[in-house]
Amino acid sequence: MGKQVSLKDTDWLLLSLLLVVSAIGVVQIYSTTIHTKFAGAHLKQIAWILIGLGLLFLFSLYDYHDLLNHMPFLYMVTLLLLLAVFVVGSDVSGARRWIRLGSFGFQVSEPVKLVIILLLARFFSDTPGEGVSLSDAVKVLAAVGVPAVLIMLQPDLGTALTMVPIALVMLYLAGLKPRYFAMLFLAALMVFPLALHHMKPYQRARITSFLNPEDDPRKSGYQLLQSKIAVGSGHWWGKGIAQGSQTQLWFLPVPHTDFIYAAFSEEHGFLGAIVGLLLYLMILLRLLQIAQTSPDLAGTYIVVGVMSVFFFQILVNIGMVVGYVPVTGIPLPLMSYGGTSVLFTFIAMGLVNSVQVRRFVN
Repeated sequence: MGKQVSLKDTDWLLLSLLLVVSAIGVVQIYSTTIHTKFAGAHLKQIAWILIGLGLLFLFSLYDYHDLLNHMPFLYMVTLLLLLAVFVVGSDVSGARRWIRLGSFGFQVSEPVKLVIILLLARFFSDTPGEGVSLSDAVKVLAAVGVPAVLIMLQPDLGTALTMVPIALVMLYLAGLKPRYFAMLFLAALMVFPLALHHMKPYQRARITSFLNPEDDPRKSGYQLLQSKIAVGSGHWWGKGIAQGSQTQLWFLPVPHTDFIYAAFSEEHGFLGAIVGLLLYLMILLRLLQIAQTSPDLAGTYIVVGVMSVFFFQILVNIGMVVGYVPVTGIPLPLMSYGGTSVLFTFIAMGLVNSVQVRRFVN
């Protein structure tokens, strides 16, 4: 435990914003599942939020420096858990992403993001002030790439992609030269065709169909078309809670998980969608301010890493529902239904708060 640390120094503005978005998510999950076999999912979401709050305060009290010291060991444990998924993981719709302990299911790939953030925070905080070299960048990409490949093989392309902004943002913050970024970009372009070839057919269809979903409106383009219809049909004010036709008649697929913002836009309209975006923007700005006032470099990297994942998930999920990015299955933080995602977000924010409450500790 850190010295002279008190929870009264908690960032209550950030916590309030997180709870407001979580409450909106609970209402939306209730609205989208009330007449389906998933009815009652909002109660489970409330339980996950309450557990998440407890974990947030617990990790706030824990000194993040102590956690950084254990990162090599935790990284190896993470890799072992990812390998264990292929052996003892539950097969759901052809994908092995979950390890089940009785009725409890745990998605291993979610905490991997947090481990990567902490691992890179430790690495970069120990890097000399003149910046990182190309060899350092290769080490970082290798450390990120191994778990990312294992996650892709589950297959879970969406979660694997969240590793990318963590590495790139931290490399930029650490001072990697622009020419090295250009080299990495060219390398990614060369690898992309190979990665595309090894993807599952439905994954390739998701990537290509978002450009012209009308070409296959009943299969690969169906989700995106229905999502855009739902968003557009909300107009200015929306149709009201549990009144969205696309959602309630189940034209919109999985409206309580991946496409929850499409359902939210249908029921609350353009103005409601803008309010939701403003809430997320306020969270991101608060994270940026906490990063700027961090007591040390390690804390800055932790907060920036959390912020990069949070922003990436928002950008991809909302971009997905309006057809600007491919459908990847990335959940919308604190709104999409899912216990593991909720717990990851609150634990990550707990680490952010751990940085915040130590800003005046000597």
